[in-house]
Amino acid sequence: MDNDIKTWLFDILQSIAEIESYFEGRPKRFDDYISDIRTKRAVERDIEIIGEAVNRILKKDKDFQIENSQRIIGARNRIAHGYDKITDDLLWSIVINHLPKLKAEIQILIGE
Repeated sequence: MDNDIKTWLFDILQSIAEIESYFEGRPKRFDDYISDIRTKRAVERDIEIIGEAVNRILKKDKDFQIENSQRIIGARNRIAHGYDKITDDLLWSIVINHLPKLKAEIQILIGE
């Protein structure tokens, strides 16, 4: 595997680990999330990094397979350029429903 792609895959895993750390030692509850502006902004930033890493991977190798890659890039673009159209519900759904699947997929890709 190309070294740049491997680096970006590790960046994705690091951002997911950071998001998981924001909820360490406490249950993941939507009400807690929406009332904590620091956590919300940190999650947004990590999702931006994930989307940018996926974008760079696909620019380097357009045939590289990451499930929902265009949706991941789209989420990044909405956060960066359409921040007023991002809802807490959308980001929470990404954290709860999509990141665990992405984490497992990336771990397989890098052989963890």
